[in-house]
Amino acid sequence: MSAWILLRGLTRESRHWGDFPERLQSACGAARVQAIDLPGNGRLHGQESPLLVADMARSCRRQLRELGIAPPYFVLAMSLGAMVAVDWATRQPMEIAGCVLINTSLRPFSPFYHRLQPSSYWSLLDLLLRGGDAESRERTILQLTSSHPPAPEIFAAWAGYARQCPVSTRNALRQLLAAARYTAPATRPAPPMLVLSGAHDRLVDPRCSRRLAAQWATAFAEHPTAGHDLPLDDGTWVARQVGHWRQMLAARD
Repeated sequence: MSAWILLRGLTRESRHWGDFPERLQSACGAARVQAIDLPGNGRLHGQESPLLVADMARSCRRQLRELGIAPPYFVLAMSLGAMVAVDWATRQPMEIAGCVLINTSLRPFSPFYHRLQPSSYWSLLDLLLRGGDAESRERTILQLTSSHPPAPEIFAAWAGYARQCPVSTRNALRQLLAAARYTAPATRPAPPMLVLSGAHDRLVDPRCSRRLAAQWATAFAEHPTAGHDLPLDDGTWVARQVGHWRQMLAARD
């Protein structure tokens, strides 16, 4: 049975998944769910973030080899992480059993003002350039990415992660540049894909996911009230959608 690999997005790390891996494992009957970090984030915060999405994918493959987790993999990924998943599926399709892409935005399918909503520009610039203490940064990030106010203990945990594994301004900017430069293929990579989005995403316009799903003719579902961090806002819904999709794939095999 293929393992599930979880990838987060810009400046986020594996601990930000919270209890979602357990929910996914229960819904899919997965043998293993493994969250890994992109270079510059989480346990890899001391590394320099690559300027190319392809190099981020190479790092993911290397980490899994070191962990002894063999392909093929199902990859569930958000935002920048979903770009990494697409590049991985494009270059090494035999390693990928399927991809779940959450609230991502890919050039050339969407304009820049949909890929990053103008209403978020000032908040992001303030985060990247001025910084501030961990609590204020994480509060701003949650305001941008969640449409369902999280429990106080989640905010406290995230502030703790930021203090323990701080992402440098340089690495955050390098990740943002890598995302802006990445161009996806015009035709869908070979592995099957499911696109999920939150209708109240304040960071990435939901039209990006709708357009991608239509362009690549993938399975698609949209949560009516969730924001950018869809697994945080309603992880049970995400796990259920993924479980249904896996059943559909199994029925076709």
